[in-house]
Amino acid sequence: MHNLPSLPFCWVTGPMPLLNKKPFSLLEPPKDLDPEQMVFQIRFTKEIFLDYQEYVKRLNLYRQRVWTCKVSGKSNLTFEEALVSEHQAMEKAQNLPTEIMAHVLRMTQYSTLGLIELVNKIYVALQEDVFEGIELHAKKDDAEAPCKILKILDSGDTKLYEVGWIRQGKSKTVINTSVVIATDLIRRRAPVSRNILKLLIRDSTSHSTPWILHEHLAKKYGISMEPPNDIMYGEGLQKKGRKRQDCLTMEDGRKKSKQDEGHASVPIKYPIDDLLVSPAADDPALLKRPPLVTDFGIPRNSVGDLLMVWDFCLSFGRVLNLYPFSLADLENAICHKEINVLIVEIHSALFRLLIEDDGDYFTAPQTNKRKSKLSSEKWAEYLSFFLEKTEIEELSCNSGAVRRGYYGPIDADIKLKILQELVEEAIATDAIREKLSERVEQQQALVATKREIARKEREEKNKNSKDENNDVVQDGNECVDEQGKGKEESDKRDASASKTERKLHLVRHLETEKAKLSIRASPLGKDRHYNRYWFFKREGRLFVESADCKEWGYYSTKEELDVLMSSLNVKGIRERALKLQLEKFYNSISNALEKRLKEITHKISLEEAVLRRSTRVRAQPRDSPSMAFLKYVNKWNEH
Repeated sequence: MHNLPSLPFCWVTGPMPLLNKKPFSLLEPPKDLDPEQMVFQIRFTKEIFLDYQEYVKRLNLYRQRVWTCKVSGKSNLTFEEALVSEHQAMEKAQNLPTEIMAHVLRMTQYSTLGLIELVNKIYVALQEDVFEGIELHAKKDDAEAPCKILKILDSGDTKLYEVGWIRQGKSKTVINTSVVIATDLIRRRAPVSRNILKLLIRDSTSHSTPWILHEHLAKKYGISMEPPNDIMYGEGLQKKGRKRQDCLTMEDGRKKSKQDEGHASVPIKYPIDDLLVSPAADDPALLKRPPLVTDFGIPRNSVGDLLMVWDFCLSFGRVLNLYPFSLADLENAICHKEINVLIVEIHSALFRLLIEDDGDYFTAPQTNKRKSKLSSEKWAEYLSFFLEKTEIEELSCNSGAVRRGYYGPIDADIKLKILQELVEEAIATDAIREKLSERVEQQQALVATKREIARKEREEKNKNSKDENNDVVQDGNECVDEQGKGKEESDKRDASASKTERKLHLVRHLETEKAKLSIRASPLGKDRHYNRYWFFKREGRLFVESADCKEWGYYSTKEELDVLMSSLNVKGIRERALKLQLEKFYNSISNALEKRLKEITHKISLEEAVLRRSTRVRAQPRDSPSMAFLKYVNKWNEH
């Protein structure tokens, strides 16, 4: 126990250890503390607790071997051991010699390799390459001694190195110098481990594939930010471009301009990485991307949780016995500061599923016997117990408020995080897993049916082609009724066209059924800056998620969709793929956008009617379309 003024407050900085390989956040300090108040503090995190039981609970969590060092990947550590491991790894990375750092960063800049391949390539290079500043061993007086490469001397076919002999010890000072040949150099191991290289590459780059250094690091170590020619001119020209460049470096500066002219005449092989695309004079004019609408009632960083909970409830509504509701109704219900029927029904449906799965929820609470049937009046009791069990501090601290009936005033983002955790539990139940397996089997059956249709169509085409060839080689002198033959051919064409139309209808039906059986939502694609684009078939909006998952917005009109598509540059890999997906689902997306717009127009007219009526008679709040969630009725509730 401590007196607050004597505590130096500091948070753990740098990477945070992972709890069961998931991100973990420290507690915020209590607000409005009395300077004389006695508190409990955890030594290595500086977290402050007013309640001793909460302090012990958190300390016991830190002592469990469930933590992972985020930097090195070491697991089965206590929290403090993971902190020490991260600190040591960070220290090694920050204390690398300037020469090694520069060498690593030069090899990283604009490399198109994956992280593991790049780490292995640099590691091998550090073992084999010799460059100024690197420390290794060399032969000296028939013995091995540590040294540092001071200068590389070019002496014809024989490579000579000026080395400084290092005094062994922590100071590593150079005591004298001499010149040695390449065969006298001895490499024992790379000067840096693969884990440190991973950390260094991740921390030094702002973009991967290709890896691009932070601008301040590139300037510090004199590394160009200009993309190399082998990336700009496509994979097919990579070897050729490098060979040509090597030849030109041995010529005078006058050849440099010819090199540039030669590259200018070589067409770029598109698509390339979007960030490397430069506008050309003959490019079609791209429209300016329309601004996103961000009028959410919840914090923008919680929109992903809202969509995830809503999509799950609608996708598995029959399993949950939960009648469908709109995304707007769920958002309004979450923001409402009072307990409402939609919130009660969602939580009750999820807890019924968990109870039927014979989970730990049979034990909550111990005062009464629990059956699989869950009344809507008891949902808060179950939720309070669920929050007590969770190890997420920002959720568990709301257990008391829920038990006392104060669920409504809880922040909207916390309500969504609670629902997200419940959905994660629900996904692991047998009922949901069985439904997922059933949908996978149905999808496979539809794919097999579609494949069989395509096979039969190919066989029929081959057969028709053979019949036509037989008609051509028949004796031309054979007497045939030309009029009858023309009528027969016309009937065949009509029958073939009708058959083709039926096949197309069947294929479209199979595609529709396959879409209905989708297991999880996936983004349509990404734009130049890695923003993800999401479309849900039950919601008439095209959502956009920022690359860091912290910001959301949406497009809600067909005109915005058209402008968006006209703003995408198909020379880039990501925007080309995104545009293809938008074109593929254009009719579905535009129809959904227009349908939602009509519904909003209708709701606005209703709200105006309510407003006009309120000048004569006081209108009830429930008459407003924005309060429609208060009238929700779960028509599928069998309990």
